[in-house]
Amino acid sequence: MNKLLFYTFAFSSFIFLTSCTDDNNSGGDTPDEPKEADIPEEEWYAGGELGTSFVVNGTAYQQPAPAVDKAGMGQSFQVGERFFERDFQTGQEGAFAGLGPVYVRPGCLYCHPSYGHGKRQTSYSGTTMGNGYLLVVYDKSTDAYLMSVAGMPQTLAVAPFKAPIDEKKIKIDWMNYTDDWGNKFDDGESYSLIYPEVTIPADAYYAPLIAKRNGANVEIGVDEVGVRLESTIGVYGVGLIDAIPDDSIAAEWARQEAKGYKLNTSMFENGQWKNYYGGKYVRKYTYALSRGPLQDAPGANAIWNITNVTRSDRRYHYLDLNYNAKSQTLSYYAQTSSKDPDVQKEFYNYFPEWNKTGDVEEDIYNYLTNTELPAEMTDKEYTDFMVWHRGLAVPAARDLDKEEVKRGHRLFREIGCAACHRPSWTTGDDKIEDPNGFFKSDYDLPRYPNQKIWPYSDMVQHKLMMKNDIRTGWCRTTPLWGRGLSKLNTGAEDRLHDCRARNTMEAIMWHGSKDSDARWSVENFRKLSKKERDAVVKFIDSI
Repeated sequence: MNKLLFYTFAFSSFIFLTSCTDDNNSGGDTPDEPKEADIPEEEWYAGGELGTSFVVNGTAYQQPAPAVDKAGMGQSFQVGERFFERDFQTGQEGAFAGLGPVYVRPGCLYCHPSYGHGKRQTSYSGTTMGNGYLLVVYDKSTDAYLMSVAGMPQTLAVAPFKAPIDEKKIKIDWMNYTDDWGNKFDDGESYSLIYPEVTIPADAYYAPLIAKRNGANVEIGVDEVGVRLESTIGVYGVGLIDAIPDDSIAAEWARQEAKGYKLNTSMFENGQWKNYYGGKYVRKYTYALSRGPLQDAPGANAIWNITNVTRSDRRYHYLDLNYNAKSQTLSYYAQTSSKDPDVQKEFYNYFPEWNKTGDVEEDIYNYLTNTELPAEMTDKEYTDFMVWHRGLAVPAARDLDKEEVKRGHRLFREIGCAACHRPSWTTGDDKIEDPNGFFKSDYDLPRYPNQKIWPYSDMVQHKLMMKNDIRTGWCRTTPLWGRGLSKLNTGAEDRLHDCRARNTMEAIMWHGSKDSDARWSVENFRKLSKKERDAVVKFIDSI
């Protein structure tokens, strides 16, 4: 769709700050921020001058950043946007072709309704609009993903192939939870909390259940398998996070370690990264911090592994964790498919031009694990997609001139929320980094050098110790910017990694488990009056 940027909203006294000195100190227990009447005018520009859109209606998440026009990439942005908004099709020819043979979703909008956070679901369906859930299937004894399904398990397939997990057999039950305070504040106001229980029976899995234990692959029983849900977050503003310098993020981890905060020592310890992405890049993306630069982060991968649409640098299928295209390790999915009589019977109808060897089992396995498949997405199309992905603006903050929001701004800092939800960062020179080597120039994509931005995240992992928590318990602090526009844009305001929080208040109270890293902040929140609590919520929904 075509969109207009509106720049009519401006501030006559706006002074844009580029110093990073204050930012390096802004994530402390009580950041040195202006008092109630003095929210800095620069904070309206959540994404800085180059990354903020002042369109704050039902298309707020879909706007191109000013950096896109500055780089002359408006047309490329619009073309790339089509790949996010359109469904991919089965078959080998035509526009948006190449879906399958197995896949997670036929298109991006299913997971990111109106480009935002996924919605809470009561059943699992990969073709339900707004279902942002990705299954997390793991070995309970090690917390490691199973080797026989993909990291983002597929639940859909193109005939004659069969889905690695039959989604019709996935069951999601929502359970009530009572916290240490009986779901009630001292002044009588109450709230409710719910969490999901997810079960997948043994007969829903297509391939054997294989886990890696003590360096060996072993088959395990379904009772040894854990299942969790992780929902997608909004895709806007990810280019600005990419532009935060790695050394600034490392300094934040080191600062928190020095203060004695509990950190994930498998990631960072003694002032040093232990789990360095590719030995070179700091991890910035996903709840688990599994991805580094944006050019190898969820979006760059999802346009391939969610749909299994190949491109020039990914001329192979995404099948299961045991399969490695480079080393040609065994694929449990391909092995099971190759021996399936139903697949064997129809395989040549699915792919009639396939070079037959006379051995259908061998042909099926070779097709599924082939590393020289035709590129179904061209290099130009992928470049346009990444121009769009890196070029999405952050919606401007709203209502920062209202007294209730000013009060919430002050209280948010006073009760300790900013200890993890660090208000601001300053981007660096923003040199494009691509571990895959596809993007070789800084000028291939929109850039955001030297911008003061307000994501409200410290980019560090913490533990909230929730009932049926995220796998491993470690979760990156999710940026808060723009989330207050979720209901207007997506029809829902669900928060947290599995959408268990149906509103901002519930999200806050889920931070209050006895051993949570944020318990002390929630205790402070509980001491506030209802008027003050409402102000904190109003502020969070305004940034």
